[in-house]
Amino acid sequence: MVRRVLPVAVLLLLAGCATNRFEPPKPRDTTRGIASWYGEQFHGKPTASGEIYDMHGMTAAHRELPLGTVADVRNLENGRKVRVTINDRGPFVRGRVIDLSYGAAKELGMADVGLAKVEIRIVSVGGGTSGPIRTRRYTVQVGAYRERSNAVAVQRQLEESHPDVTVISEGGWHRVRVGTYRKRELAEDVRRQVARAGLDAMVVALPG
Repeated sequence: MVRRVLPVAVLLLLAGCATNRFEPPKPRDTTRGIASWYGEQFHGKPTASGEIYDMHGMTAAHRELPLGTVADVRNLENGRKVRVTINDRGPFVRGRVIDLSYGAAKELGMADVGLAKVEIRIVSVGGGTSGPIRTRRYTVQVGAYRERSNAVAVQRQLEESHPDVTVISEGGWHRVRVGTYRKRELAEDVRRQVARAGLDAMVVALPG
């Protein structure tokens, strides 16, 4: 009986299932997020660029931007701005987008509070290496349904062979997904397993 509801499935989702595009940064690109700073415990030690970290300099760490990139960072809480050069990697705390030198944080008026909401505007893109822009993850999407009961029925059909099957409800759709995988090849293997069971499925890239 479950298979009769499957024709409602994957084609309804094409607009929401495209894989992410990872474009290189360009001058004037702007992002916003939470900034932190790092100081004395790293002072005098090598950065990811090979430069020696000067906590009083105007530098910053970023997970993605090419080393050598110059960016204007504006504190959205007080309007103060500083120009920094990306010469290190970080921050490694979830939810933060840039790790400023102590000197840059002081210029922004955030050294005492530690964190601030900032806007980062690229001035010039450096010629150094880029960080891992985002770790792509993949899932196998078996279908999308307006009625949650249809999605749950498919979930139950798959549970015995794929215990990591879930129903994700968002925007009025209920999506049936199997697992998350760091490599697309692994997701493709699972998609083929699901297809052999007579179910339509597709590999979908998840936000990083």
